[in-house]
Amino acid sequence: MTRTDITGSFAGIDVGGTFTDLVHYDSRAGRVKLAKVPTTLDNQAHGVLAALDAASVDIAALDLIVHGTTTTTNAVLERQLCKTGLITTHGFRDVLELGRRTRPHPYGMSGQFRPLIPRDLRLEVPERMLADGTEYLALDEDALRAALRQLVDAGCEALVIHFLHAYANPAHERRAGEIAAQEWPNGNITMGHALLSESREYERGVTAAVNASVQPLLRRYVERLADRLADRGYASDLLVMNGNGGMVSARIVAEEAAKTVMSGPASGVMAAAYTGRRAGIPDLLTYDMGGTSTDVAMIRGADPAVSHEIEIEYAMPIHVPMVDVRTVGAGGGSIARVNAAGLLQVGPDSAGSTPGPICYGKGGTEPTISDANMLLGRMNPDRLNTGAGGVTLDTIRDAFAARLGAPLGLDAVAAAAAVLQIATAKMADAVRMVSISLGEDPRDFALFAFGGAGPLHACAIARELGVPRVLVPARPGITNALGCIVADLRHDFVQTINRPLDLCDMEEVHVALAAQVAQGTAAVETERVDIAELKVSHSVDMQFIGQTHLLRVPIPDASPTREDLQKLFEEAYFRRFQVALPEIRPALVNVNTSVIGRRPEVDLSLLIDASLRKPTLADAQTSTRDVWFDGWTDTPVYWRDFLPASATLSGPAIVEQMDCTLVMEPGDVATQDQDGNLIVTLGPRP
Repeated sequence: MTRTDITGSFAGIDVGGTFTDLVHYDSRAGRVKLAKVPTTLDNQAHGVLAALDAASVDIAALDLIVHGTTTTTNAVLERQLCKTGLITTHGFRDVLELGRRTRPHPYGMSGQFRPLIPRDLRLEVPERMLADGTEYLALDEDALRAALRQLVDAGCEALVIHFLHAYANPAHERRAGEIAAQEWPNGNITMGHALLSESREYERGVTAAVNASVQPLLRRYVERLADRLADRGYASDLLVMNGNGGMVSARIVAEEAAKTVMSGPASGVMAAAYTGRRAGIPDLLTYDMGGTSTDVAMIRGADPAVSHEIEIEYAMPIHVPMVDVRTVGAGGGSIARVNAAGLLQVGPDSAGSTPGPICYGKGGTEPTISDANMLLGRMNPDRLNTGAGGVTLDTIRDAFAARLGAPLGLDAVAAAAAVLQIATAKMADAVRMVSISLGEDPRDFALFAFGGAGPLHACAIARELGVPRVLVPARPGITNALGCIVADLRHDFVQTINRPLDLCDMEEVHVALAAQVAQGTAAVETERVDIAELKVSHSVDMQFIGQTHLLRVPIPDASPTREDLQKLFEEAYFRRFQVALPEIRPALVNVNTSVIGRRPEVDLSLLIDASLRKPTLADAQTSTRDVWFDGWTDTPVYWRDFLPASATLSGPAIVEQMDCTLVMEPGDVATQDQDGNLIVTLGPRP
């Protein structure tokens, strides 16, 4: 089916840790409005409404609002969770605490671990299913009711029901859910099998615990936001981004709250995939650099890698599908210091937004990556905050000379250049995690640079990796909000089989896949959102018998033969590890299905107002300044919105815009495509 252009008035709103970003796309008026306002951490709804007001959006006229939220992510990372109780199979209350045979740190017996649900709120009841789904011990309903009353009396707001082998036979969990619905004072009840129907009791239990402990928070937030929007005349559905890159109605999002963890990074990756496809560059390594950290991901064939095995912190595996984003502690606010060994270290400590880097003028005194960029002319010194902080370039220069230069025997400029070199190496290593470590060659991709600081470092990182091109979207600083506009509806399903492949009933496999297709199709149809086409994809999780880790293998349809699975798995295993193991039998662990409702096209060319473009490149140049590229170089500075539609730039060059700055190194050449993306082809390494 051919995708059609989207029509109507749509708002994509992404709530970050510092700013709330908005993209308002109005196809009827043929225009895009942008806004960036401070995030209101006490109640994110205030920031969402402030962003709509800042862009002068008529809320009552909106056809759709898609919202990316950090409510659940922050709650999990900061452990600001609701009091939650767990009811599990007799003898298994400590599964969440025992976990796997791992340590917080690879070397030494240091670190600590706190389970999401404390032991006194983890209760046991007699019941037992075997791994093949056979009932071994019936559910003791009286014991269940007593446990429920005990947790209610303890003040629990949410409940997890997590029985052994419920993935194979959920009858006991379902019955327990029916009883809990009668006894529990609210609807915050999570049954492990309903959220994640796969084996591994620890991972399934932690995922359910995360879901339950953030469910009340998310439910209250989206209801509050929906009410506020309704008071302003909004009558359509509110959609919320999921971590898998899809979105779901706010009416049901809290039922599977764990799926919204990491929705912010996921929306940026989805925008990258969408932009790259339109630009004819479907294979991308995404690089999103903010103030505190850098997120990286891999996109192959305009399809982001999705993982079911994300661990957002030690012993916190969330086994629901999420875009595979890796994070490294290097951002614009990362502090540079000389460590006890006399070596220059950049990050992971950050100056944050308060007091922030020295150049913010808010009292920061520690040299950071942003300060290095400012000192080396890569950021506009006219934007230096010289207000209450009384900051000048000399202030930054003195800090680099005293704190870094003196211990290292360097002057301030050389120290700043060293900070950028180390930051580049660190961020390049993060990109290697999602490419080389997965058997991919970075040279086969383009680097998609976004975030407030991404384009500052993108060309240097690409050169470090041997990546030939850098794609800089029209609005790098609001890419996550754009991801909310272009995201599709998506529902992912998994069913555990967990048998040696030669013993699998292939008819059972086909039935499971068909059922997942039907369930996903029905879910998409319940959403009140126009879609242009329905896409279904399948995969299997397999391993050689005796191994621990799974390998995800795409399959072409819902009716694979045993021989198909054997061949596809062996090929995938060899591609990943360059080893063939014909003497070992493979096992089929899970069958997976993704049902995606593709939404109509968005015209990205509207992101830059065509009326602002200048007729020539010379007219788009705003100034010239000295920039450090292994020496001071007189460098032209351009304003992004002024660039002619067919502009070609040669480095060295600086391209500034409202939300970021692009640094092109000597020898680099950039061209602009029809959507306003700058595609930088790197010159030879100097």
